Amino acid sequence: QVQLVESGGDLVQAGVSLRLSCVASGRTFSNGAMSWFRQGPGKERHFVAAVRWNTWGGRITYYADSVKGRFTISRDNAKNTVYLQMNSLKHEDTAVYYCAAGSCSGSECYEYSSYHYWGQGTQVTVSS
Repeated sequence: QVQLVESGGDLVQAGVSLRLSCVASGRTFSNGAMSWFRQGPGKERHFVAAVRWNTWGGRITYYADSVKGRFTISRDNAKNTVYLQMNSLKHEDTAVYYCAAGSCSGSECYEYSSYHYWGQGTQVTVSS
């Protein structure tokens, strides 16, 4: 059984940094894509960032415009873990952050439907 477990969510002040972690168990996703989505209060779930490996072993990352330059996604395949480093947090970053795993290429990596496995989420609250 595949399981994704997020951690690292917290209540923080605007401007600080936070790192989220997601550990996958049950199978490895070294050849697939792993991503972060978020869902704010009363809002739909939106793409935040994704990382995958291309055919030649290179890492490809994708970011939502709203987090580009502030957030960094990375993965440690040996630990089957993906991270989301969040810097310069803003009040509007407040949301439940979900880890997801699947397969995709190109613009598919921004799509909710590309990811078949989801974690339960971790709450990030940024006070202004």
